[in-house]
Amino acid sequence: MAHRNQFQLLGSRRFLPFFTTQFLGAFNDNVFKSALMVMIAFRLAADQANTLNNLAAGLFILPFFLFSATAGQLADKYDKSLLIRRIKLAEIGIALLGVYALVSGNNNLSLLVLFLLGVQSAFFGPIKYAILPQHLQRNELVGGNALVEMATFVAILSGTITGTILFGIGDSESGGTWWVGGVIIAVSMAGYLVCRSVPAAPAPVPDLQIDLNPMRQTARLLREIVKTPAIFYSIVGISWFWLLGAAYLTQIPSFSKNVLAGSESLVALLLCSFTIGVAIGSLLCERLSGGRIELGLVPLGAAGLTYGGVMLAVIGGGLEPLQEPSLTAFWHSPGAQAFLAHLVLIGIFGGFYIVPLYAMIQDRTEKALRARVISITNILNALFMVISAILGITFLNLLNFSIPEFFLVIALMNAAVAVFVFNKVPEFAMRFLVWLLSHTMYRVRHEGLEQIPDEGPAIIACNHVSYVDALLLAGAVRRPIRFIMYKPIYEIPVLHFIFRTGRAIPICSKQKDPQGYTRAFEEIEQALNDGDLLCIFPEGQLTRDGELAPFKAGIEKILQKNPVPVIPMALRGLWGSFFSHKDGSAFSTWPKRFWSRVSVVAGKPLDAASARAEELEQVVLGLRGEQR
Repeated sequence: MAHRNQFQLLGSRRFLPFFTTQFLGAFNDNVFKSALMVMIAFRLAADQANTLNNLAAGLFILPFFLFSATAGQLADKYDKSLLIRRIKLAEIGIALLGVYALVSGNNNLSLLVLFLLGVQSAFFGPIKYAILPQHLQRNELVGGNALVEMATFVAILSGTITGTILFGIGDSESGGTWWVGGVIIAVSMAGYLVCRSVPAAPAPVPDLQIDLNPMRQTARLLREIVKTPAIFYSIVGISWFWLLGAAYLTQIPSFSKNVLAGSESLVALLLCSFTIGVAIGSLLCERLSGGRIELGLVPLGAAGLTYGGVMLAVIGGGLEPLQEPSLTAFWHSPGAQAFLAHLVLIGIFGGFYIVPLYAMIQDRTEKALRARVISITNILNALFMVISAILGITFLNLLNFSIPEFFLVIALMNAAVAVFVFNKVPEFAMRFLVWLLSHTMYRVRHEGLEQIPDEGPAIIACNHVSYVDALLLAGAVRRPIRFIMYKPIYEIPVLHFIFRTGRAIPICSKQKDPQGYTRAFEEIEQALNDGDLLCIFPEGQLTRDGELAPFKAGIEKILQKNPVPVIPMALRGLWGSFFSHKDGSAFSTWPKRFWSRVSVVAGKPLDAASARAEELEQVVLGLRGEQR
């Protein structure tokens, strides 16, 4: 299946109406929210502003915690396009109430409207991510998620800027609120008209019985999700990112006014820098992953978030109050440009971090549970953002930390959370090393990989050229692979961590280790019974001359007990690399070449009866061709 450019999706009815609908909804939420928060920041004393801004942020996301479990069930039970239309109708009613609240100057009613906007967003949330796998192909998921994340943060940015600017229009205090009200009503109506073009997304579980007890439903789903650590800790990682983002975005208005003595335009500039960074990072993620769900970008994103946060705290702590509240004065003040640059970097690395996590959850979650799993993601997102608000109040009001000091605390917490998650799911670290290898030393081209079955037991049989063959195969094939490998290679330092993380099966000759030999075949049989994809190098050792060695009969022994399909594969272009034995031994000199062109080629699957060692050897030799 050919990789499709993500921007082509914007010309497809499968994606564009939904994309526009979710953009308009996020934009509207933030027009109202930003107008309210700027009003708080610029009309109240600093201590009151900090408290009420964090309260407002908490009220907006609290409904996700309260209603997401029910929303997830509805999204699995009913057509998602129908639910979207009903949610957008409700948004029109909330917008009308919001206009009255702003114009009347009723702060309590304004906070209630913010809560109701959170409610309708909570019901839209599970639909937003569960509908993508129904309308997009698998190789479009990363691109689709990248566009959605980009649009979400651009909507946050543009909505925040619009709300901030509109609030300041007019001679009286109510002049700007009329402008804000007019925009949110117009956008909510436009959102309803657009959503009517979203294609049908039939319910995966139409007979689902709705459990209205959110605590019971949440607990039940969490018990199921925890059984798959990769999905559970990916959800934890996503929720942590939203805590991090909420911590930055919530404090920026107060930081701009109370630390830098700036105006509303400075608030918009700082928010713009962060949000544009996330949009850029999300779009770059699709390019760096080549349309694949590349978990190797997640550790890169986590490291960048920590670095950016620490530098933001250091630089922000050294910024002086402005002599005049203009953007020109800020731009020319010492450290200002570096501060903006690191805000952008935090956003970029945030895109690397979050897009693969969402795509992986969509891809690996059972179709019948997808919306409810997304609802759990939203619940934990809400919980973590409430925690962000509590942390803000605790550190800034109770402990009297400065805002830059609070940024430093959050950055150090991010490092601790990353270590925790990657320790629980070592696949992230393994995939990062694979991604790093395939984006520095090699330029990897793939051929025929669509012939590898998406599920069910199967065996890959490949030639063995270098010590990194397994890593390149793992990076190329979408499914997790369990490698059957020569025990001395399995035990090489550093690589051992990677192979153990990937649940490789070490094996050596029966003469050297009879018990280990028997144990390896037992583990192979169990893996195939569990439906795993295995990979074996039938030569039994690395090539010493670049030629294909005779295939051993071990694969025939495996197939006698487990007659599964065999996919012949070949690696081209690795002979002569730093990790091969071309000059007598590997690792003997520094690498001489970077970005070498190598290929991973797959042939048509063979049934067990046809996969005799001699025949399989000839097929792999044909796939490899003359390029060793």
